Amino acid sequence: MGKRQVNDDLWQRDEIESPCVKVCVVHPEARLCVGCLRSIDEIAAWSKMTPEARRAVMAELPARAPLLQKRRGGRAARLER
Repeated sequence: MGKRQVNDDLWQRDEIESPCVKVCVVHPEARLCVGCLRSIDEIAAWSKMTPEARRAVMAELPARAPLLQKRRGGRAARLER
């Protein structure tokens, strides 16, 4: 049997704009989703937000990316010692 295909229809809803990229992992320190950069509260409220409120959050997301940039392990962490 081949790989089971994910039904993307569940992720594509015309009435709700979403920055979701299906990488749903919360960063333990920043408390933001590493995929879309939204907070847990924003993700939970997303379907009830107005389109304007969603666009306002989406406009803020690029500024949040640097919060998740620093690596915590590997060679870079050893070199800092």
